[in-house]
Amino acid sequence: MLTTAMSLLVSCAPKAYNVPATDTQDQLKLSYATEFSVSTNGDGYKHIHIADGTDYILVPAGKDDSNLGIEGAVLIHEPVANIYLAASSAMDLFLSLDSLDSIKTCSTKAEDYSIDEAKTKIESGEIAYVGKYSSPDYETILGSGCNLAIESTMITHSPKIKEELEKLGIPVLTERSSYEKNPLGRLEWIKLYGVLLGKESEAEEFFAAEEAKALAVEQMLQESNINEDDKKTVAYFYLSSNGYVNVRKPGDYVSTMIKMAGGKYAYDSITDESDNALSTMNINWEEFYKDTVDADILIYNATIDGGVKSIDELIAKNSLFADFKAVKEGNVYCSNADMFQKTSLVADIITDMYKVISDEDTDNLKFMYKVSE
Repeated sequence: MLTTAMSLLVSCAPKAYNVPATDTQDQLKLSYATEFSVSTNGDGYKHIHIADGTDYILVPAGKDDSNLGIEGAVLIHEPVANIYLAASSAMDLFLSLDSLDSIKTCSTKAEDYSIDEAKTKIESGEIAYVGKYSSPDYETILGSGCNLAIESTMITHSPKIKEELEKLGIPVLTERSSYEKNPLGRLEWIKLYGVLLGKESEAEEFFAAEEAKALAVEQMLQESNINEDDKKTVAYFYLSSNGYVNVRKPGDYVSTMIKMAGGKYAYDSITDESDNALSTMNINWEEFYKDTVDADILIYNATIDGGVKSIDELIAKNSLFADFKAVKEGNVYCSNADMFQKTSLVADIITDMYKVISDEDTDNLKFMYKVSE
């Protein structure tokens, strides 16, 4: 039920937009990202297009409202502030731009963040936790002066939430970085946040530095000149509670990171018949055994259940693990649970994977650890 504060809002008649005098467009340079684009016209209005089909116009402070002639475009007004962040993976990118102060409300509890700075702000109330994304406290969001809500793609399961926020006059942007096939494309979303926050140069500088780290790994692989047939096969998975094994789909950014680090992804031949947009899929044990028993390296994804600490603990989950080549040779690793929240450190994750695959400096990993024998 709408609160008293919300009920004060009244619907407005359609606006008569003023179209800027010039339509000269300057396109934001993107090297990897495909899920968004940004162009700026000669009057400083920015057209943001998201691959879900939504268009936004970022209206410069002090300028008249305009949809630039784009039917259905959503207006976002500068300065963008008091953001409601329901896409937890974006928090780290805001931190990288030194812009946590622009976030006033969120849908993730402090204890569910592995980002210390975010935890501190939520615990102190500087960023207010307003409930799950599927049932947020609208009054608190509205009272914070919010002029932009950033949702994850989970909002597609609760479309009424998006509709309610829009009724309150809050534009809603759906964060789709997890749909990027290239991990550097996922990181490149920092450029979009740089546009929204007026920190384009800072975003460009940060991205360039991280890209250079990833390209350094690529250079080392080129110098090693390893044949495709000689590359190690890497399996990345976790055991789901329903008895299935959850793996990343071929072409997902995690499987791409494995390839960028010099490995072969164990499940490249798997086809997904569900035809959904998720980046993961469940496979049965028979299929998992067939594709994984001869893999050179196992990486257990600890995001859901905290992972495993020892080979014995892994085998206790299923005795068939004792047959696996990687288990016999002691090449079992576990990713840290916070790997997916540290969006800004994609290059460091690729570097970790490179160390694991090349068996070099594995005592100094940031996002995974070797499981004890």
